[in-house]
Amino acid sequence: MIIRSKAPLRVSLGGGGTDLEAYTNRYGGAILNATISLYAYATIQPRHDGKISIYSVDRDERFETEAVEELPVENDGLILHKGIYNRVVREFTGAPRAFDLTTYVDAPPGSGLGSSSTLVVAILGAFTEWLKLPLGEYDIAQLAYEIERIDLKMPGGKQDQYAATFGGVNFMEFHKDKVIVNPLRVSTVYLNELSYNMVLYNTEVSRLTTRIIETQTRNVIENNTKSIEAMHRIKEQAIMMKEAILKGEFDDIGKILDYGWQSKKLMAEGITNPYLDDIYETALRSGATGGKISGAGGGGFMFFYCPDNTRASVIKALKKFGGEVKRYDYTTIGLTTWTI
Repeated sequence: MIIRSKAPLRVSLGGGGTDLEAYTNRYGGAILNATISLYAYATIQPRHDGKISIYSVDRDERFETEAVEELPVENDGLILHKGIYNRVVREFTGAPRAFDLTTYVDAPPGSGLGSSSTLVVAILGAFTEWLKLPLGEYDIAQLAYEIERIDLKMPGGKQDQYAATFGGVNFMEFHKDKVIVNPLRVSTVYLNELSYNMVLYNTEVSRLTTRIIETQTRNVIENNTKSIEAMHRIKEQAIMMKEAILKGEFDDIGKILDYGWQSKKLMAEGITNPYLDDIYETALRSGATGGKISGAGGGGFMFFYCPDNTRASVIKALKKFGGEVKRYDYTTIGLTTWTI
């Protein structure tokens, strides 16, 4: 028997960062995101020899042990895999399981596309499929969040787990005690146009997201007015972007992205730097009307809105920075699991 799963990565089109607990508990957050045709994959094959083997293909990291109730969680590339197993045993099985777990992600760690949280959702989905766990979409997303943020104490927000689980274009509302996922019925024509005009660019710059997220959280807790007001504008941007995409007002999309980017840079130190600013300004001079960095900032992927057939000129101008343009399409389906 082979159990497989896949969950899509996402781009955040507006509101990114307002899903941090420090902000949502006080003000409530709102994010517009969309899943794309890049995925995290997980495969489980049950074993009958009392052993556990974990292999991350993209990171080329392995871990093998006897089947025990709790795996040692160390700060390595397999911390997510181990943390998920420990929670599943503790909450659902009550006893060790023997298996091979193999994973792969289409984007590198620190991409800003939600790769870590999406991997958690994919692995959790595979366990749910295998063990027939009584978990719906909201349950899986919330459990993935708890594993990362509570069990493993990894800083970050909530949008990635919900985006990967639900899939599609969603307007998400974050409150102190609940998350509301509002799926948007966006015209296929509008989605195709949005995908055609959006250039997704990997800066290939490493990111210190933990420090950025911790700074942003501290700014809220310490009532840093500049940072909090910037987050309010980011939340407003999510609403503006939702209306523009639903109505097909494409001329406004670049301006809304730029409005959000100018605000995002004020949320915390380290979100941008002179090199990233140079990339952004180069894209604008070549025909893009706006853009942003994906995720917390500091590096990873950026994307730019390039209307009126300016896509080619923007891509050409970005070549001098040595990064990579990634082709993608928007997807409508979230976590998918199956058994062979």
